[in-house]
Amino acid sequence: MKAFKLSPVNSLAGNNSRRIFLKNGAVLSLALAGNPLLKLSSVVAANPAKDYINGLQVGMASFADEGIDTVLDTLQKRGAINTIFLNTFTYGDGLSGRQVSGQPFPDHGPQEPDKNYHGGNYAIPNIKYYQNTVLKDTRSPEYGNRDLVAEVIKGAHKRGMKVFATIEDQWRDDVPGIDECHEVDLMGRKAKTTCLFNPNVREFWTALATDTCASYDLDGIVFFNERSGPLLNALGASHLVGNVDPSKSTCFCEYHQAAAKAKGISFERTKEGYLKLNEFAKACKADQRPSDGYYVEFQRIMLEYPEIVAWDRLFDFGKHQIVDDVYKAVKALNKKQLVGLHIEHVNSFNPFFRATRDYEDLAKRVDFLKIVVYNNCGGERYQHFIKNIHSTMFKDIPLDELMRFNNHLLGYGPSEASYEGLPKAGLSPDYVYRETQRALNGVKNKCLILPGIDIGIPVGKDSRKQSPDDVYQATMAAYKAGANGIILSRKYSEMNLNLIDAAGRAISEATKG
Repeated sequence: MKAFKLSPVNSLAGNNSRRIFLKNGAVLSLALAGNPLLKLSSVVAANPAKDYINGLQVGMASFADEGIDTVLDTLQKRGAINTIFLNTFTYGDGLSGRQVSGQPFPDHGPQEPDKNYHGGNYAIPNIKYYQNTVLKDTRSPEYGNRDLVAEVIKGAHKRGMKVFATIEDQWRDDVPGIDECHEVDLMGRKAKTTCLFNPNVREFWTALATDTCASYDLDGIVFFNERSGPLLNALGASHLVGNVDPSKSTCFCEYHQAAAKAKGISFERTKEGYLKLNEFAKACKADQRPSDGYYVEFQRIMLEYPEIVAWDRLFDFGKHQIVDDVYKAVKALNKKQLVGLHIEHVNSFNPFFRATRDYEDLAKRVDFLKIVVYNNCGGERYQHFIKNIHSTMFKDIPLDELMRFNNHLLGYGPSEASYEGLPKAGLSPDYVYRETQRALNGVKNKCLILPGIDIGIPVGKDSRKQSPDDVYQATMAAYKAGANGIILSRKYSEMNLNLIDAAGRAISEATKG
């Protein structure tokens, strides 16, 4: 059998050569066409091992609980990890803290809940950067004056490991100054989220990114913002479990209104349109079918009020504006730190959301994209998404038929389970492969693609529980597709060690030179 070898690409150098990218794709196609029995693993190693970003997300609690040396040694030796994605800011428990409440503890770390979890900024803030925002006091109280961020960076770099900070848009209601930053919903009520057009909020993210990257010897930073615009929220077009309630759509605060006015979008018409959507959703939930059917009635509202979509796009503009701010702030430091953006899971199974996320456009804004391709919990999440959109505009379509239709829109193959079987089956490794390739093709070699692979993310009691082989296959699929690396997610404090071992085996096999 002829040995095929792909050309090396320096993944960390920024934009790779398109010529090499196309050459590698051609070689791979010839290899598979010439010998269908040829294993992809024999041609997957496009880069020298040192050039891949083999990452894992870790919250500060794990280092405090288990010791910095212990955690770093475990990840490097068992997981073949060369990059730590260290959560330095969040008030949520998805990226930080111990195992979430009600879930079994992994086979390492304390076997009890973290009763003192608070969240916030785990780095030591430099107040000079926060003069232009009311969000000045966000330092986490959990570890006193100890600078765990500096300690982790020092320990990782000593081992030749890179460290990226992750900052997440998750807040508590008791953060000083937060009351001035909340979004306002359709009914004029303050929401828990912050308005991305509020100058205090926009300035905070620039200040935080600048402070974190200027004050620490980091290799990069990643911005997490898992929020959709008001239209998708109004329709419940997400994988989250909850009631569809357009009255809670945001944002309609004074800053959002000013941004809309600057773009010629009528606030009055927008509000009228969303109120129409609210009435539509109420009728759907009450099984009050319009005479022309649910979808036709929805489309009629959209045609009558194009401002609905314009307001939804305005949210995306605000979000990307902050991404641009963060990128410029970090690059202004004249350090070689990379800037990444987390692309939330809904992007992989929501065609409406996909239409608002042009990979080529996003690639111009950052150095890399972390695309969520969580396949184990993906089955459960995909089922939730189908159920949500079935509750409003697609209520006339049987659930299984709606899922098959959506599969065609997404390009999902026959390897995925039926609607009823999704939670038990999860999504396939082929899903990971296809989504990774879609992202690589979409960015057109303008930035790196790092798929997020799920390990230990909580699922329902009747949903699929991962085996080591599940993790191995999903991890290998990302590398086979041509990823520049992977990020094991969500956080180390959820992951059993045998699953990290399986990922490490795949990483070692896929990235060997």
